[in-house]
Amino acid sequence: MKPVIGGWSLRRRVITLLTVVGVLLIGLATAEAAMAARNRTQIDAILNQTGPLRVQSQELLNAVLDQETAVRGYAVSGDPADLGPYEAGLDQEKATIGAMRTLLHDYPQIGQELRIVEERAEQWRLSVAEPVITTTEQDGTRAGQALVTEQARQRFDEVRSAVGDLQQEILEAREQAAANVRNSSNLLVLLLIIAALVVVVAGAVLLLSLDRMVIRPLTGLATQVREVAEGDYQHRIATVGPPEFIRLGDDVDAMRQKIASDLAEVREARERIEWVNSQLQKQAEELTRSNRDLEQFAYVASHDLQEPLRKVASFCQLLQRRYAGQLDERADQYIAFAVDGAQRMQRLINDLLAFSRIGRLTTGFVDVDLNKVMGDVAGQTEAARQYADAELTWTDLPVIRGEEPLLTNLLANLVSNSIKFRRPDAPPKVHISARLVGAEWEITCQDNGIGIEPEFADKIFVIFQRLHSKDAYPGTGIGLAIVKKIVEYHGGRVWVDTDVPEGTAIRFTLPARPEDVEAAAAAATAADPAERPQPADAGEQTSADEVSSELPERSAGADQPDRADGASESGRTGDMRETVG
Repeated sequence: MKPVIGGWSLRRRVITLLTVVGVLLIGLATAEAAMAARNRTQIDAILNQTGPLRVQSQELLNAVLDQETAVRGYAVSGDPADLGPYEAGLDQEKATIGAMRTLLHDYPQIGQELRIVEERAEQWRLSVAEPVITTTEQDGTRAGQALVTEQARQRFDEVRSAVGDLQQEILEAREQAAANVRNSSNLLVLLLIIAALVVVVAGAVLLLSLDRMVIRPLTGLATQVREVAEGDYQHRIATVGPPEFIRLGDDVDAMRQKIASDLAEVREARERIEWVNSQLQKQAEELTRSNRDLEQFAYVASHDLQEPLRKVASFCQLLQRRYAGQLDERADQYIAFAVDGAQRMQRLINDLLAFSRIGRLTTGFVDVDLNKVMGDVAGQTEAARQYADAELTWTDLPVIRGEEPLLTNLLANLVSNSIKFRRPDAPPKVHISARLVGAEWEITCQDNGIGIEPEFADKIFVIFQRLHSKDAYPGTGIGLAIVKKIVEYHGGRVWVDTDVPEGTAIRFTLPARPEDVEAAAAAATAADPAERPQPADAGEQTSADEVSSELPERSAGADQPDRADGASESGRTGDMRETVG
């Protein structure tokens, strides 16, 4: 049983750590944002409130001084023009006080001091300035100067003192705002430092955690895996750390156990294979000895057995010719049986020798023109075709790599079979054609004979397998077995096409030469799709690399001599069909 895996997983631990750090950083970021906003407000107070108030307080003081100076000058000169600064100072005072009041929303103490300045300035004008101006206008300068006394100066000093108190209050407010800016800036820097420390501490904790929870367990697991990889398949892999790593270690250990089990099976299989190889080697040696024995038997069959058989056949034929009709009917029948048996034994031995020599006595593959081969086949089967009034035709056949004698034997057997298994009510017609299918030539021998039932399509290629009695159709039953062996020796396959409407169609394949495949592919690529050949029937689809075209037809007959290359005088025998009879 596997141990129960408990504790926090690595994912949960990392997510928890990142969550805590994220909450801290979000809190610090919020505090920093609030402090930055407060700092901006305080800076704004310095730049847009206390600073302008300080300037305006100085302008207020200048306006009051202009008024006092203009009053004293008018008392001395009595010139009304000297009262211009007084009027201007009064207007300046009112405008300055109005502008300052718009900036005093956050400073009620400064507003109170401003009201004191305004009241004392008004009292000075009522008690000093206005009487001096009126007296000077009515009684002259001497009377006016008489009113400019020490008490009048004290009254103005009270106004100046009130303005000084106002400026001091504004200065203190500005200093307080500056102190607040410095404090908020320092706190903002502190928060940034704390955030940096949180990041550094979190990174250190994460690094240490990864080292303890990831790197060390992985290193230990890798060390154990290397021990297993070096050949210690019985070493059990144990892992510590988070649950994921423990499960990974269990999976790796399960894989180790599976590999160890498979390795044990492979070793057992290798031992069995070595034993089987030894048995196969013994069988190969036995087959080698058996082949030598078969070769000796073939030699004996071709020489020692045929010599007495020829004597038996010869003397039986002599008996038949010399004493035919001189003995009774039963004796003639016995002699005929003996002659027929000896002749069939000779044919059977020759066919067996031919079958055994296929692939064993080789001359090597060369380029073979099947048109020339068909010319030779036509010559070999001429007597049988004349006897049966048979017609043999073929379309232009390809050049393939193979052994010419074997390919001649192959096609001769097919043509002979087609002539032999003919219908009694129609003269035989045999046609040989070829088409390129993929990288193979598919060659068809089509006749109009008696045909083959589908259930017997595979049996006809078995040696000595006959579907009819020897009295109905003569032969040893080896011909199609020889055909199959020759085709397979050349790397092809042979079968009976049972879908033809009449007669028999035996098809076989032979490997095509690379240059023929390339030429067919180039021709198919260059051809217009609308002009490409269509399938021969609904049940057979023509592949892209299959070349099917109407080729010139050649025939073999008594009136047309066969040339070595299977061609006529002009190099082709297209459209010429001739019946031999």
